[in-house]
Amino acid sequence: MESYGDLVAADDVLLFVNAAITATGQREFHADADTQRLSLDFLHAYMLGNYRDLYAGVLALDINDHNAALIVRRLLETSADATVEQRRGEGRLIAGRLALLPPQRVYGLFRALRRAGVNNRRTRALLRDWLAARPDLAFDAVKYRSGLKQALRHAHLSPGDGELGTFLFAPLSRAHYDTPILEAWRRAHYEQSALYELPYTVAEGFAARHGIARGVFLERIAPRLTRLEALRLQETAERRGVADAVRVDLARMPLTRLAGYVLSLPAAERVERREELTGALRAAAVRVAGAHRGTWGRVTAVLDDSFSSYGSGVKRRRPLAVALACHYLLEALAGRYAGLWTSGRREALLAHPVGPTPLGERILDALETAPDRLVIVSDGWDNAPPGLAAEVLRVWRTRLDPERRTSVVHLNPVYDADDFDVRRLAPSVPTAGVRDAEDLPALVEIAQFAEGRTGPAELTAYLDARAERLTAVPARRASAGGAR
Repeated sequence: MESYGDLVAADDVLLFVNAAITATGQREFHADADTQRLSLDFLHAYMLGNYRDLYAGVLALDINDHNAALIVRRLLETSADATVEQRRGEGRLIAGRLALLPPQRVYGLFRALRRAGVNNRRTRALLRDWLAARPDLAFDAVKYRSGLKQALRHAHLSPGDGELGTFLFAPLSRAHYDTPILEAWRRAHYEQSALYELPYTVAEGFAARHGIARGVFLERIAPRLTRLEALRLQETAERRGVADAVRVDLARMPLTRLAGYVLSLPAAERVERREELTGALRAAAVRVAGAHRGTWGRVTAVLDDSFSSYGSGVKRRRPLAVALACHYLLEALAGRYAGLWTSGRREALLAHPVGPTPLGERILDALETAPDRLVIVSDGWDNAPPGLAAEVLRVWRTRLDPERRTSVVHLNPVYDADDFDVRRLAPSVPTAGVRDAEDLPALVEIAQFAEGRTGPAELTAYLDARAERLTAVPARRASAGGAR
């Protein structure tokens, strides 16, 4: 039988998961960066102090990289407080998560641990194993030279290769390197053609030093760009007249990143490229939907494109990009789909932040379509009129649909620092934080726990299953030969 303490723990975990998915400590539309960081720091301290095992278990969920790094850092900082068994379990979870984090995030994490004076045996072992699994340390030495150098010093590790050690600590003391990328870096100091053999972010500094025109540089470095670098440079390449060289296959881009790129384009260009952009968004959504394509029955979405969906200067149009990506993903998942924007806009491709948030009216419109699933993507600031959405959902759930024929889920891309959670629409409707639309199917699964139809035991089993999958990641990466 579940105790009151179990129920409280389950609620606290769900609250923390929502924060760990959405919050990044950056400015949001309704709160500044300091407020966000203070609120998030409190939540981390609260979870670590009261539910250390569950706190570590959250690493296995689809939380954002910022919070994953914070959890790892706090667990390592407080190693002395953990039992031997806890340290063993945490070590496996941390190793699995480090394998999934971008390398620059991991180097940043170990830099923070170095500044904090955290250098216990567990930290050194994790860093040693993570570096041993890196697919190409010479590449890291060029692209993340400062981070790798500090990590080796902090963990008292040897580069294991005389050439690599020389490159990190006295790079210009050798007249030649046998490793091609190290030699390219050395030659790039005085030979322009060599810089095009380096990663884009490193080559960019050498290009500025040699005074190479931006258009010429972009055209020649294009073959070495990653997909996301190429997507980010599309507008610059257009201005410099080298768009063809940097052009990317938009259909292969991650769905939410692609939605953000589309929203960054002027409306006139979106109209001009309507067929290309719509096709790319639909192809990306179908790829995410995978085997679930067309299996969700009748789905209606209420999508927030009010002015607050602009986000902030550092997260520009992020909430709207999530809503746009969800629109195309739900279209792919549904057998029959209708997407209703709060502004009344008909064409999703032309979405932009504007006006108030009449969520209540749009939810009424959505329920009239008799969907099997109603998905609401909004920051939860219902203000036209205030509170109408909550009242509509209450009456619907208690009077008109007590048998729950229609499943209702609210996905919120914005962390509310004042409430230590994402803002909810109504007690009867489960709310889950969302960072990327690609996580939508998993988030709908998590939302079931918030609805109260499944209990703490099911939540613990779910966390255990996800932890098992995460701890298998390093072994899978090793057998696959690693991944950059």
